[in-house]
Amino acid sequence: MNHRRIPKRRAAIAGGAAVALLGAGVTFQTANASEEAPRFTVKSLSAPAAGTLAATLDKALGGDAAGAYYDAKSKALVVNVVDEAAAESVREAGGRARLVQHTLAELTGARQTLKSRATIPGTSWAVDPVTNKVVVTADRTVKGASLDRLTEVVKGLGSKAELKRTEGEFKPLIAGGDAIHSGGGRCSLGFNVVKDGRPHFITAGHCGETGSEWAGSQGGPAIGTMADSQFPGNDFALVEYNGDTAHPSEVNLYNGSTQAITKAAEATVGMKVTRSGSTTQVHEGEVTGLNATVNYGNGQVVEGLIQTNVCAEPGDSGGSLFTGDAAVGLTSGGSGDCSSGGETFFQPVTEALTTFGAQIG
Repeated sequence: MNHRRIPKRRAAIAGGAAVALLGAGVTFQTANASEEAPRFTVKSLSAPAAGTLAATLDKALGGDAAGAYYDAKSKALVVNVVDEAAAESVREAGGRARLVQHTLAELTGARQTLKSRATIPGTSWAVDPVTNKVVVTADRTVKGASLDRLTEVVKGLGSKAELKRTEGEFKPLIAGGDAIHSGGGRCSLGFNVVKDGRPHFITAGHCGETGSEWAGSQGGPAIGTMADSQFPGNDFALVEYNGDTAHPSEVNLYNGSTQAITKAAEATVGMKVTRSGSTTQVHEGEVTGLNATVNYGNGQVVEGLIQTNVCAEPGDSGGSLFTGDAAVGLTSGGSGDCSSGGETFFQPVTEALTTFGAQIG
Protein backbone atom coordinates (compact mmCIF):
# COMPACT_ATOMS: atom_id res chain seq x y z
CA MET A 1 0.00 0.00 0.00
CA ASN A 2 1.32 3.37 -0.92
CA HIS A 3 0.43 5.52 2.07
CA ARG A 4 0.92 8.70 0.09
CA ARG A 5 -2.29 7.99 -1.81
CA ILE A 6 -5.33 8.64 0.13
CA PRO A 7 -8.84 8.49 -1.21
CA LYS A 8 -11.06 12.02 -1.22
CA ARG A 9 -17.41 15.37 0.75
CA ARG A 10 -25.64 17.89 0.08
CA ALA A 11 -24.80 21.08 1.27
CA ALA A 12 -25.95 20.39 4.79
CA ILE A 13 -27.08 23.93 5.20
CA ALA A 14 -27.86 25.19 8.68
CA GLY A 15 -31.25 23.98 9.78
CA GLY A 16 -31.29 21.35 7.02
CA ALA A 17 -31.76 23.51 3.94
CA ALA A 18 -30.29 21.92 0.83
CA VAL A 19 -28.66 23.54 -2.16
CA ALA A 20 -29.09 21.78 -5.49
CA LEU A 21 -26.94 22.38 -8.57
CA LEU A 22 -29.05 22.16 -11.71
CA GLY A 23 -28.31 22.32 -15.39
CA ALA A 24 -30.57 23.40 -18.22
CA GLY A 25 -33.83 21.74 -19.07
CA VAL A 26 -35.14 21.07 -15.57
CA THR A 27 -38.90 21.27 -15.09
CA PHE A 28 -40.22 22.30 -11.68
CA GLN A 29 -43.41 20.35 -11.18
CA THR A 30 -44.36 21.18 -7.62
CA ALA A 31 -44.15 24.94 -7.44
CA ASN A 32 -44.37 28.08 -9.48
CA ALA A 33 -41.41 30.41 -9.62
CA SER A 34 -42.29 33.81 -8.30
CA GLU A 35 -41.79 36.92 -10.39
CA GLU A 36 -38.65 38.89 -9.63
CA ALA A 37 -39.21 42.49 -8.59
CA PRO A 38 -37.41 44.77 -11.09
CA ARG A 39 -35.69 46.75 -8.35
CA PHE A 40 -33.68 43.71 -7.20
CA THR A 41 -30.74 42.10 -8.97
CA VAL A 42 -30.13 38.37 -8.79
CA LYS A 43 -26.48 37.83 -7.94
CA SER A 44 -24.24 35.70 -10.15
CA LEU A 45 -22.61 33.21 -7.76
CA SER A 46 -20.29 30.24 -7.74
CA ALA A 47 -21.70 27.06 -6.18
CA PRO A 48 -19.73 27.49 -2.92
CA ALA A 49 -20.80 31.14 -2.65
CA ALA A 50 -24.40 30.10 -3.23
CA GLY A 51 -24.08 27.61 -0.38
CA THR A 52 -22.84 30.32 1.94
CA LEU A 53 -25.70 32.65 1.01
CA ALA A 54 -28.22 29.83 1.42
CA ALA A 55 -26.97 29.12 4.94
CA THR A 56 -27.32 32.78 5.85
CA LEU A 57 -30.83 33.02 4.43
CA ASP A 58 -31.90 29.78 6.10
CA LYS A 59 -31.09 31.25 9.50
CA ALA A 60 -32.79 34.55 8.68
CA LEU A 61 -35.97 32.98 7.29
CA GLY A 62 -36.47 30.49 10.11
CA GLY A 63 -39.78 28.67 9.72
CA ASP A 64 -40.38 30.20 6.29
CA ALA A 65 -37.33 28.40 4.87
CA ALA A 66 -38.07 25.52 2.51
CA GLY A 67 -34.68 24.61 1.05
CA ALA A 68 -32.62 26.03 -1.80
CA TYR A 69 -30.68 24.97 -4.86
CA TYR A 70 -28.10 26.35 -7.25
CA ASP A 71 -29.12 26.95 -10.86
CA ALA A 72 -25.89 26.27 -12.76
CA LYS A 73 -27.12 27.81 -16.01
CA SER A 74 -27.91 31.23 -14.56
CA LYS A 75 -25.43 30.91 -11.65
CA ALA A 76 -28.19 31.95 -9.27
CA LEU A 77 -29.23 30.72 -5.86
CA VAL A 78 -32.91 29.74 -5.94
CA VAL A 79 -34.51 29.77 -2.49
CA ASN A 80 -37.77 28.00 -1.72
CA VAL A 81 -40.16 30.08 0.40
CA VAL A 82 -43.83 29.85 1.38
CA ASP A 83 -44.90 33.50 1.39
CA GLU A 84 -44.13 36.83 -0.27
CA ALA A 85 -42.58 38.37 2.84
CA ALA A 86 -39.89 35.68 2.82
CA ALA A 87 -39.54 36.06 -0.95
CA GLU A 88 -38.79 39.76 -0.47
CA SER A 89 -35.98 38.91 1.96
CA VAL A 90 -34.49 36.50 -0.57
CA ARG A 91 -34.54 39.08 -3.34
CA GLU A 92 -32.96 41.71 -1.13
CA ALA A 93 -30.07 39.29 -0.46
CA GLY A 94 -29.52 38.65 -4.17
CA GLY A 95 -31.25 35.27 -4.47
CA ARG A 96 -34.13 34.18 -6.67
CA ALA A 97 -37.28 33.42 -4.65
CA ARG A 98 -39.47 30.44 -5.51
CA LEU A 99 -42.87 29.90 -3.90
CA VAL A 100 -43.45 26.28 -2.84
CA GLN A 101 -46.12 24.37 -0.96
CA HIS A 102 -44.18 22.81 1.93
CA THR A 103 -41.88 24.32 4.54
CA LEU A 104 -38.73 22.51 5.58
CA ALA A 105 -40.37 21.86 8.96
CA GLU A 106 -43.25 20.06 7.21
CA LEU A 107 -40.84 17.91 5.23
CA THR A 108 -38.89 17.15 8.41
CA GLY A 109 -42.16 16.05 9.99
CA ALA A 110 -42.71 13.71 7.04
CA ARG A 111 -39.27 12.21 7.64
CA GLN A 112 -40.17 11.61 11.29
CA THR A 113 -43.35 9.82 10.21
CA LEU A 114 -41.31 7.58 7.93
CA LYS A 115 -38.85 6.87 10.73
CA SER A 116 -41.58 5.87 13.20
CA ARG A 117 -43.84 3.96 10.79
CA ALA A 118 -41.70 2.78 7.88
CA THR A 119 -38.20 1.89 9.11
CA ILE A 120 -38.08 -1.10 6.78
CA PRO A 121 -34.84 -2.81 5.65
CA GLY A 122 -34.05 -1.84 2.07
CA THR A 123 -35.46 1.70 2.21
CA SER A 124 -34.05 5.21 2.28
CA TRP A 125 -35.39 8.76 2.27
CA ALA A 126 -34.04 12.28 1.79
CA VAL A 127 -35.44 15.77 1.22
CA ASP A 128 -35.29 16.93 -2.41
CA PRO A 129 -35.34 20.75 -2.55
CA VAL A 130 -36.08 20.70 -6.28
CA THR A 131 -39.39 18.82 -6.03
CA ASN A 132 -40.11 20.13 -2.50
CA LYS A 133 -40.75 16.55 -1.38
CA VAL A 134 -39.23 13.75 0.64
CA VAL A 135 -38.12 11.14 -1.88
CA VAL A 136 -38.49 7.60 -0.51
CA THR A 137 -36.62 4.79 -2.25
CA ALA A 138 -37.28 1.07 -1.86
CA ASP A 139 -34.81 -1.54 -3.09
CA ARG A 140 -35.66 -4.89 -4.70
CA THR A 141 -35.92 -6.68 -1.34
CA VAL A 142 -38.92 -4.60 -0.25
CA LYS A 143 -42.04 -6.49 -1.29
CA GLY A 144 -45.23 -8.06 -0.01
CA ALA A 145 -46.52 -6.72 3.30
CA SER A 146 -43.46 -4.47 3.73
CA LEU A 147 -44.04 -2.76 0.39
CA ASP A 148 -47.75 -2.42 1.15
CA ARG A 149 -46.96 -0.76 4.49
CA LEU A 150 -44.40 1.58 2.93
CA THR A 151 -46.79 2.52 0.13
CA GLU A 152 -49.56 3.27 2.64
CA VAL A 153 -47.30 5.49 4.78
CA VAL A 154 -46.02 7.44 1.77
CA LYS A 155 -49.56 7.82 0.41
CA GLY A 156 -50.65 9.17 3.79
CA LEU A 157 -48.04 11.93 3.51
CA GLY A 158 -49.77 13.25 0.41
CA SER A 159 -47.82 15.71 -1.70
CA LYS A 160 -44.99 15.85 0.85
CA ALA A 161 -43.50 12.53 -0.29
CA GLU A 162 -43.10 10.25 -3.30
CA LEU A 163 -42.03 6.62 -3.59
CA LYS A 164 -39.44 5.30 -6.04
CA ARG A 165 -37.92 1.86 -6.62
CA THR A 166 -34.31 0.85 -7.30
CA GLU A 167 -33.30 -2.46 -8.88
CA GLY A 168 -30.36 -2.99 -6.53
CA GLU A 169 -30.13 -3.80 -2.83
CA PHE A 170 -29.05 -1.35 -0.13
CA LYS A 171 -26.09 -2.79 1.79
CA PRO A 172 -22.78 -1.69 3.29
CA LEU A 173 -20.07 -2.10 0.64
CA ILE A 174 -17.55 -4.16 2.57
CA ALA A 175 -15.74 -7.06 0.88
CA GLY A 176 -13.69 -6.54 2.26
CA GLY A 177 -8.69 4.95 -2.28
CA ASP A 178 -6.06 2.29 -1.34
CA ALA A 179 -6.98 -1.13 0.00
CA ILE A 180 -6.83 -1.75 3.73
CA HIS A 181 -7.19 -5.23 5.20
CA SER A 182 -8.31 -6.72 8.49
CA GLY A 183 -9.67 -10.02 9.72
CA GLY A 184 -13.14 -8.79 8.82
CA GLY A 185 -12.34 -8.23 5.13
CA ARG A 186 -11.11 -5.52 2.77
CA CYS A 187 -12.14 -1.89 2.75
CA SER A 188 -10.68 1.35 1.38
CA LEU A 189 -8.83 4.11 3.14
CA GLY A 190 -10.67 7.42 3.23
CA PHE A 191 -8.43 10.33 4.14
CA ASN A 192 -5.25 10.82 6.13
CA VAL A 193 -5.87 13.06 9.12
CA VAL A 194 -4.07 14.33 12.19
CA LYS A 195 -5.39 14.01 15.75
CA ASP A 196 -3.47 15.32 18.78
CA GLY A 197 -0.40 15.67 16.59
CA ARG A 198 -0.46 11.97 15.63
CA PRO A 199 -1.05 10.52 12.13
CA HIS A 200 -4.38 8.73 11.61
CA PHE A 201 -6.76 7.91 8.78
CA ILE A 202 -10.53 7.74 8.60
CA THR A 203 -12.65 5.07 6.93
CA ALA A 204 -16.12 3.52 7.28
CA GLY A 205 -17.30 2.38 10.71
CA HIS A 206 -18.89 -0.83 9.40
CA CYS A 207 -15.45 -1.97 8.18
CA GLY A 208 -14.29 -3.01 11.64
CA GLU A 209 -14.50 -2.68 15.41
CA THR A 210 -12.50 -0.56 17.83
CA GLY A 211 -9.21 -2.31 18.54
CA SER A 212 -8.99 -4.13 15.20
CA GLU A 213 -5.66 -4.02 13.38
CA TRP A 214 -5.33 -2.97 9.75
CA ALA A 215 -2.71 -3.78 7.12
CA GLY A 216 -1.86 -2.33 3.73
CA SER A 217 -1.87 -5.75 2.05
CA GLN A 218 -3.56 -9.12 2.53
CA GLY A 219 -1.70 -10.87 5.37
CA GLY A 220 0.82 -8.04 5.62
CA PRO A 221 2.10 -6.31 8.76
CA ALA A 222 -0.27 -4.03 10.66
CA ILE A 223 0.00 -0.35 9.78
CA GLY A 224 -2.44 0.85 12.43
CA THR A 225 -5.13 0.10 15.00
CA MET A 226 -8.75 1.26 14.89
CA ALA A 227 -9.07 3.75 17.75
CA ASP A 228 -12.82 4.39 17.37
CA SER A 229 -15.57 2.89 15.22
CA GLN A 230 -19.17 4.10 15.00
CA PHE A 231 -21.82 2.03 13.21
CA PRO A 232 -24.81 1.95 12.91
CA GLY A 233 -26.27 5.42 13.48
CA ASN A 234 -23.11 6.87 11.98
CA ASP A 235 -20.65 5.15 9.67
CA PHE A 236 -17.12 6.34 10.34
CA ALA A 237 -13.98 5.05 12.05
CA LEU A 238 -10.58 6.40 13.06
CA VAL A 239 -7.38 4.35 12.69
CA GLU A 240 -4.14 5.45 14.36
CA TYR A 241 -1.01 4.71 12.35
CA ASN A 242 1.84 2.80 13.95
CA GLY A 243 4.87 5.08 14.30
CA ASP A 244 5.20 8.82 13.85
CA THR A 245 5.72 9.07 10.08
CA ALA A 246 3.52 11.74 8.52
CA HIS A 247 1.16 10.61 5.76
CA PRO A 248 0.31 13.30 3.20
CA SER A 249 -3.38 13.73 2.50
CA GLU A 250 -3.71 12.66 -1.11
CA VAL A 251 -6.22 10.63 -3.08
CA ASN A 252 -5.13 7.79 -5.36
CA LEU A 253 -6.46 8.50 -8.86
CA TYR A 254 -5.31 5.08 -10.11
CA ASN A 255 -3.61 6.58 -13.16
CA GLY A 256 -0.18 7.10 -11.62
CA SER A 257 -1.16 10.42 -10.07
CA THR A 258 -2.84 11.69 -6.92
CA GLN A 259 -5.14 14.53 -5.91
CA ALA A 260 -3.95 16.60 -2.97
CA ILE A 261 -6.56 17.12 -0.27
CA THR A 262 -6.23 20.36 1.69
CA LYS A 263 -9.61 20.74 3.41
CA ALA A 264 -13.01 19.24 4.16
CA ALA A 265 -16.24 20.58 2.67
CA GLU A 266 -19.98 20.10 3.03
CA ALA A 267 -21.75 18.47 0.09
CA THR A 268 -24.25 20.34 -2.08
CA VAL A 269 -27.09 18.65 -3.96
CA GLY A 270 -25.94 18.64 -7.58
CA MET A 271 -22.26 19.04 -6.66
CA LYS A 272 -19.94 17.22 -9.07
CA VAL A 273 -17.94 14.66 -7.08
CA THR A 274 -15.38 11.89 -7.58
CA ARG A 275 -15.04 8.64 -5.65
CA SER A 276 -11.87 6.59 -5.26
CA GLY A 277 -11.92 3.03 -3.92
CA SER A 278 -9.86 -0.15 -4.00
CA THR A 279 -12.37 -2.28 -5.94
CA THR A 280 -13.63 -0.05 -8.75
CA GLN A 281 -11.01 2.71 -8.50
CA VAL A 282 -12.18 6.16 -9.70
CA HIS A 283 -15.72 7.09 -10.73
CA GLU A 284 -17.55 10.40 -11.03
CA GLY A 285 -21.12 11.61 -10.53
CA GLU A 286 -23.08 14.10 -8.49
CA VAL A 287 -24.79 14.52 -5.15
CA THR A 288 -28.52 13.81 -5.42
CA GLY A 289 -29.70 14.09 -1.81
CA LEU A 290 -28.72 15.28 1.65
CA ASN A 291 -29.37 14.08 5.18
CA ALA A 292 -30.44 10.70 3.83
CA THR A 293 -31.62 7.90 6.12
CA VAL A 294 -30.72 4.37 4.95
CA ASN A 295 -32.12 1.16 6.41
CA TYR A 296 -29.50 -1.48 5.55
CA GLY A 297 -31.31 -4.20 7.50
CA ASN A 298 -30.65 -6.16 10.71
CA GLY A 299 -31.26 -2.94 12.65
CA GLN A 300 -28.44 -1.21 10.78
CA VAL A 301 -29.93 2.25 10.26
CA VAL A 302 -27.61 5.14 9.35
CA GLU A 303 -28.78 8.76 9.23
CA GLY A 304 -27.36 12.01 7.87
CA LEU A 305 -25.79 10.50 4.75
CA ILE A 306 -24.99 12.03 1.37
CA GLN A 307 -26.89 10.35 -1.49
CA THR A 308 -25.24 10.19 -4.93
CA ASN A 309 -25.45 8.52 -8.32
CA VAL A 310 -21.76 7.56 -8.18
CA CYS A 311 -21.34 3.80 -8.54
CA ALA A 312 -19.52 1.62 -5.98
CA GLU A 313 -19.02 -2.06 -5.17
CA PRO A 314 -17.99 -4.22 -2.20
CA GLY A 315 -14.50 -3.30 -1.03
CA ASP A 316 -14.98 0.39 -1.89
CA SER A 317 -16.35 0.97 1.64
CA GLY A 318 -14.56 3.74 3.50
CA GLY A 319 -13.08 5.15 0.29
CA SER A 320 -13.01 8.82 -0.47
CA LEU A 321 -15.59 11.12 -2.01
CA PHE A 322 -14.07 14.45 -2.98
CA THR A 323 -14.46 17.54 -5.13
CA GLY A 324 -11.26 19.23 -6.23
CA ASP A 325 -8.97 19.43 -3.20
CA ALA A 326 -11.83 19.08 -0.70
CA ALA A 327 -12.74 15.91 1.19
CA VAL A 328 -16.51 15.38 1.16
CA GLY A 329 -17.48 11.85 2.23
CA LEU A 330 -16.60 8.27 3.17
CA THR A 331 -18.22 5.46 1.17
CA SER A 332 -20.90 3.76 3.27
CA GLY A 333 -23.14 1.57 1.10
CA GLY A 334 -25.76 1.48 -1.60
CA SER A 335 -27.35 -0.50 -4.39
CA GLY A 336 -26.19 -1.46 -7.84
CA ASP A 337 -22.67 -1.69 -9.19
CA CYS A 338 -20.40 0.01 -11.71
CA SER A 339 -21.96 -1.79 -14.67
CA SER A 340 -25.61 -1.02 -13.85
CA GLY A 341 -25.32 2.13 -11.69
CA GLY A 342 -27.52 2.59 -8.64
CA GLU A 343 -27.36 4.81 -5.56
CA THR A 344 -24.38 5.11 -3.23
CA PHE A 345 -24.42 6.76 0.20
CA PHE A 346 -21.54 8.53 1.93
CA GLN A 347 -20.83 9.56 5.50
CA PRO A 348 -20.06 13.31 5.62
CA VAL A 349 -16.37 13.87 6.37
CA THR A 350 -17.02 17.05 8.32
CA GLU A 351 -19.08 15.15 10.89
CA ALA A 352 -16.40 12.50 11.31
CA LEU A 353 -13.66 15.10 11.79
CA THR A 354 -15.72 16.99 14.36
CA THR A 355 -16.55 13.82 16.28
CA PHE A 356 -12.94 12.65 16.38
CA GLY A 357 -11.36 16.08 16.91
CA ALA A 358 -9.18 15.50 13.85
CA GLN A 359 -8.05 17.64 10.91
CA ILE A 360 -7.18 16.92 7.28
CA GLY A 361 -3.46 16.17 6.85
